[in-house]
Amino acid sequence: MDDGIAVDFGEDGLVPAVAQDAETGEVLMLAYVSPEALERTHETGVAHYYSRSRDELWQKGKTSGHTQDVEEVRVDCDADTLLYLVDQEGGACHTGHRSCFYRTINGVSASEANGGSSTATVDVENVGERVFDPEAVYDD
Repeated sequence: MDDGIAVDFGEDGLVPAVAQDAETGEVLMLAYVSPEALERTHETGVAHYYSRSRDELWQKGKTSGHTQDVEEVRVDCDADTLLYLVDQEGGACHTGHRSCFYRTINGVSASEANGGSSTATVDVENVGERVFDPEAVYDD
């Protein structure tokens, strides 16, 4: 058994986590994980993340029923990013798509916004599968 390592949750207390279908290798989503979310994921075997917009811990699929059973959690070489290998029930994306990465970029127009930050406008094409109607699932 390898020695333990400390996951680097950075200044904001979060690390990015990529959710990947354990069987097919399809990348499903990217979310953020707090130490508590990682602990809950490990304890329950169900993916937990931290919502930056809502400032709270959340269990994937608690509202929609589209859960992620976690088969394995990996940590990258720098110990600052996680990979959740999951069995995805239904869609991973809140838009109703199987994966959050359901658009392909056909063209890019890079520019510099006010304040010096860079932006890019992209021309996209939907290529992913929609597996549920989000309006029927979420009360927004």
